[in-house]
Amino acid sequence: MKRHYIPVTAGVPGVNESQRAIIRKAVRTALAAEGVDFPCEVDVLVTGDEEIRALNRETRQVDKSTDVLSFPAFDLCPGELPGPEDADPGTGLVPLGDMMISLEHVAAQAKEYGHSNRRELGYLVVHSVLHLLGYDHMDEGPMKAQMREREEAILGELGITR
Repeated sequence: MKRHYIPVTAGVPGVNESQRAIIRKAVRTALAAEGVDFPCEVDVLVTGDEEIRALNRETRQVDKSTDVLSFPAFDLCPGELPGPEDADPGTGLVPLGDMMISLEHVAAQAKEYGHSNRRELGYLVVHSVLHLLGYDHMDEGPMKAQMREREEAILGELGITR
């Protein structure tokens, strides 16, 4: 079977192979945990606060930097998946969407929460994959609780705990 394609582009200097490996492993683990058993593409851009702020302002009209932005290719509900019929005919991959992560936010939040940069990066990637698969947390109720529960379960599978 064809594997998932997870290009990780560095928009800032200092993105190393270890970080790229964590990103790819977190994407694959989250997809498997959510039952995505067909080959997909998830594009990841690792950048800084300035770039993510510009995109946040442009796409969400929020003029501030953030930790991660997710751009789903499909309008899904949690538990709903695109199918192999949604694959790009040229690649055979289902394009799930894009994510953009600020390395500056990863470092700042890891320090703020008292855990490793690795854990913070893994968490943000899992969080973003869940957004690509239709999870949301705009309310403070059941949707947010459902998303947090899935995040913790997937991080557990990755061996990344608080």
